[in-house]
Amino acid sequence: MAAKKSTGRKYGKGASKKVEKTMGERKKGTLRSGSSGKRVTSRKQAIAIGLSEARRAGKKVPGKPSAKRKAARRSTRKS
Repeated sequence: MAAKKSTGRKYGKGASKKVEKTMGERKKGTLRSGSSGKRVTSRKQAIAIGLSEARRAGKKVPGKPSAKRKAARRSTRKS
């Protein structure tokens, strides 16, 4: 009998709360982006900001795909 694959959550509950909060800010029109301070209207951008804030707060969020690629490249160079 094959072993059952673990299906753990990729994102923690704290991360989803953070994204939910940023989506609410976007709807109200109070969500601002980075150093430029421009108003965010894009749904995708609001999610990205929420996940970024969750990462900084230490919530359970997978790393960015580009960061994973860089790490993989570094590990193959060493061996």
